[in-house]
Amino acid sequence: MQTAVETVSYFHGTFWALVPSVVAIVLALITKEAYSSLFVGVLIGGLFISQGSFPEFLDAVFKNGMVKQVSDPWNVGILFFLVMLGAMVALMNKSGAAAAFGNWAKLHIKSRVGAQLATIILGVLIFVDDYFNCLTVGSVMRPVTDKFKLSHEKLAYLIDATAAPICIIAPVSSWAAAVTGFVEGEDGLGLFVKAIPFNFYALLTIVALFALVLLKVDFGPMKKYESAAEMIDAKMEKLNIEHTRGTVLDLVFPIVMLILFCVIGLIYTGGFFASGEAHKGFVDAFGSSDASVGLVLGSFAAFIVTVIWYLGRRVLKLRRCLESLPEGFKAMVPAIIILVLAWSLKGVTDTLGAKDFVAGLVSGSAVGLMNFMPAIIFLIGIGLAFATGTSWGTFGILIPIVVAAFSSIDPNLTIISISACMAGAVCGDHISPISDTTIMASAGAECNHVNHVNTQLPYALSVAAISFVSYIVAGVTRSALLSLLVGVVLVVGGLLLVKKRQSVACKK
Repeated sequence: MQTAVETVSYFHGTFWALVPSVVAIVLALITKEAYSSLFVGVLIGGLFISQGSFPEFLDAVFKNGMVKQVSDPWNVGILFFLVMLGAMVALMNKSGAAAAFGNWAKLHIKSRVGAQLATIILGVLIFVDDYFNCLTVGSVMRPVTDKFKLSHEKLAYLIDATAAPICIIAPVSSWAAAVTGFVEGEDGLGLFVKAIPFNFYALLTIVALFALVLLKVDFGPMKKYESAAEMIDAKMEKLNIEHTRGTVLDLVFPIVMLILFCVIGLIYTGGFFASGEAHKGFVDAFGSSDASVGLVLGSFAAFIVTVIWYLGRRVLKLRRCLESLPEGFKAMVPAIIILVLAWSLKGVTDTLGAKDFVAGLVSGSAVGLMNFMPAIIFLIGIGLAFATGTSWGTFGILIPIVVAAFSSIDPNLTIISISACMAGAVCGDHISPISDTTIMASAGAECNHVNHVNTQLPYALSVAAISFVSYIVAGVTRSALLSLLVGVVLVVGGLLLVKKRQSVACKK
């Protein structure tokens, strides 16, 4: 046991702890293949941990890597939730409800702009959890966006950009609960609410989404995929609803049940239904909830109720309903494989002390740069979340450091810096190929994962650059309104400039 500690300590808490993640990300972007890239990153992490000992290498990669991650209760809950969501989607497809919704959308959504706006609005409304958001929005809106020849890459971006950015500015969400839990000795929920106006990346991402759609602007690799999609004949013109009794209500009802039961599941795990002193109010229950267990309970209950609903309406027979379980699992296998590999990669970087390295970096830079600290923390949050693929892990590292460093010096700067932690974590998670949210956005849109990362990157980095400027303004002025206004002007002005240049290029 002593030998294992010594081999890890050689790299522990150094820059080398981030190398496995960086290698995996670079390989994924070069090869456009996620499975092998992630696995290579895990192998490199195993080599660093073992330092030449083959038995320890095997333990690091498999026993303490993949097997440990797959058997982790939180991760098992997320995998179960994925399978249940896949089963729900299969149920809605079998019933003809998805096809019926497509026909309804054909009458009420008249354009590509309308289809994109409907996707964004649905994503904004599903603010409870980002996993739930990604897969639900994708399954509901994919038939509609296919009809209007929207590329799966653009759909994946719309889904991803309305998942974590919405959850991180919603006080009633699993993300708010996570952030609250990282602020020890303070009113975590109160700090979270006060930080919302300063969460520039999340707010400006929503502004950018609407501006991109309404101005009809695309740039970078996304423009190529969108142009190609417009040239393809729409395959959803004739939606097959033969031999089914499914209606739009059969799509809406399961989704409403899914939202309702997931919320109930979350507050149940937080103690809302407990008796006596263990009972907590709605907000406190959300703050104490176990998202993994709550979403499992909610999705399972929604599946049972949906089956009963379909049987009662004679939309499907029991055998056909139960067939959706293995079909849902098969549909989620690619996302599950990538998630397991991403979790394993995160596990080896944690063992190598990536968190300690970044914590030391932040603590050492917190002197003499007070007004610029929000912008610096934002960049550090991006880097850490990008390399590790986790927003919540980034919160856990940076928020306690910020609270300890600034709470006794400048309460206003503490709020801005906490928001910068959250914004940087969401941005890094947003652009990371090994992020579980990014992976599930790809799965929800049925988009090649590396294509999604490549097409989303220019959009996300553009908003990140503008957010960085906004944090500099906020650090100097302490004004959320002025800083956000600067960011909005830069976002809209930048897109108008891109559109003008594209128009000039077309005329030439």
